[in-house]
Amino acid sequence: MPANRATSIRQSWDSERVELLKRHFNAGLSCSQIAREIGVTRNAVIGKMNRLGLSRPKEMIAAQAEHRRAVRLARPKGPSTPRPKRSRLSIFMQQNMLAAAFPGPRVEDVPIANGCGCTLLELSREKCRWPVNEPGADDFRYCGNAPLEGMPYCLGHARIAYRPAGRRRAVA
Repeated sequence: MPANRATSIRQSWDSERVELLKRHFNAGLSCSQIAREIGVTRNAVIGKMNRLGLSRPKEMIAAQAEHRRAVRLARPKGPSTPRPKRSRLSIFMQQNMLAAAFPGPRVEDVPIANGCGCTLLELSREKCRWPVNEPGADDFRYCGNAPLEGMPYCLGHARIAYRPAGRRRAVA
């Protein structure tokens, strides 16, 4: 622990503050109230009370809780205005709103162009890397169509590869 931090901790609990803590504790103030009066945190007050062996009798704690409950119940309650409920839009309503706002073909409607495909040796950055057929098969190839900029797949295969989680489960 740095020397300046240790010094500040020692200074925070000098004999004057400890006496204030005991006086407020005996007066029945809560830890939060004592902390505000002394100028330290509530946790600091609780820790110091534990180190000093100060504890409140159970009857006093019950009486304070009852007093707080009575004060809370005695407060006049004004007319409460119900909050307007926000309607949540379903995913289908959101999709319809987007389709109306941005007319044109949806990504799901774009067909996958059947290129001639390419082998692993012919594969480059300018070709879609989507595997066609099962690896190890005699006619195994990669798609080979032109990929989207910055992506390894063409538009048709990108819509399959980057599908939202809920739709992936539905298709599988």
